[in-house]
Amino acid sequence: MTMTFYKYQGTGNDFIIVDNRLLKINKNDTKRIEQLCDRRFGIGADGFILLENDEQSDFKMVYYNSDGNESSMCGNGGRCIVAFARFLGIIENSTKFLAIDGMHEAKIENGLVHLQMKNVEEIQQFEKHQFLDTGSPHHVELVSNLTNFEVKSQGSKIRYGAPYNHEGSNVNFVEQTSDDSFAVRTYERGVENETLSCGTGVTAVALAMHKSGKTNAESVKLKTLGGELKINFKPQKQGYSDIWLIGPAEQVFKGEIAW
Repeated sequence: MTMTFYKYQGTGNDFIIVDNRLLKINKNDTKRIEQLCDRRFGIGADGFILLENDEQSDFKMVYYNSDGNESSMCGNGGRCIVAFARFLGIIENSTKFLAIDGMHEAKIENGLVHLQMKNVEEIQQFEKHQFLDTGSPHHVELVSNLTNFEVKSQGSKIRYGAPYNHEGSNVNFVEQTSDDSFAVRTYERGVENETLSCGTGVTAVALAMHKSGKTNAESVKLKTLGGELKINFKPQKQGYSDIWLIGPAEQVFKGEIAW
């Protein structure tokens, strides 16, 4: 079978996206998904996304990491599938869709995709880091000289170390650049390497920095290797609500490949 695919990227976080509304793709073939995401033997991507029908919303997002395994929520992938849905004519400039962590609202304004993330009720604070779940689990740690920081080696140690062990965590290293701005580099589980950007990661960083008093802003700019994202949110007595991940999402190319 020949599969038509589209390549999208959101601040350098790149995805293979397929219209699977007719359910032609075998979602259990994780080995083939891993091969497609390989940058030398396949198309190359940080993740693989299927767009499917959903009875309660405009569409359903099914997300796989580049290791071929279905994964937790991907923020940049969510923004890219919203842009893809508009390209297909499924939506216009606003939508509601289902992902693995529940329903999400999104809108497209001035070329940017605004994705509402799930509420965060708890941020665990430790001596040198914070931990929270923004649809995916995230370790957040302030470091100095982020530009030269060994993200892959240090991130892999934390990702596989206690207390994360088998399930693991994504790992974000952060450096503050102004009152409301932070530079972020992320080691992603499932990719097992640094990615140019991580949507749930920058969301976690913005909330963790506000919780720890590093910023009082409720609109925070995050600079990743792939570009800039913005997080808007509202603090509550317990946690945060009305959290929006905002940034670009672009179609790179369309192609066909044997499934």
